Amino acid sequence: MRKKQSSNYINEQFLFETCERNSAISIVSGRWKSQIIYYISQGYNRFHLLKQQLPAISETVLARQLKELESHAILVKREMTDTIPTGVKYLLTNKGWDLVPILDSLCNWGKVYADGKEIFVPTDPKLVRYRASVK
Repeated sequence: MRKKQSSNYINEQFLFETCERNSAISIVSGRWKSQIIYYISQGYNRFHLLKQQLPAISETVLARQLKELESHAILVKREMTDTIPTGVKYLLTNKGWDLVPILDSLCNWGKVYADGKEIFVPTDPKLVRYRASVK
């Protein structure tokens, strides 16, 4: 939590009010969040299963990332009353499921450039117009 008078907090609020894109990026930023969302979407929805898929993450960090995703309504935590002892599973909300294809697209974009796609300044007027309209 940041102090509301801090310049970091004020700048963050300005960016969030300027464009929802900044808020969305903030929600999924963090080293592990995209992988956590991906693995839950693949059925690894229990803490120990996530820990198996992400062996380098500490339990403390995993718990914190899950709580942050829960606070943004990306996932919910549900008790499994049919197990002894009672277990917990994590389920993506519709907001979380809507995020999965976006994260897949980012993954694919990263792969394309990691595989050495040429980088250049586009000269096609259609691309230049598109870039100008996005700003």
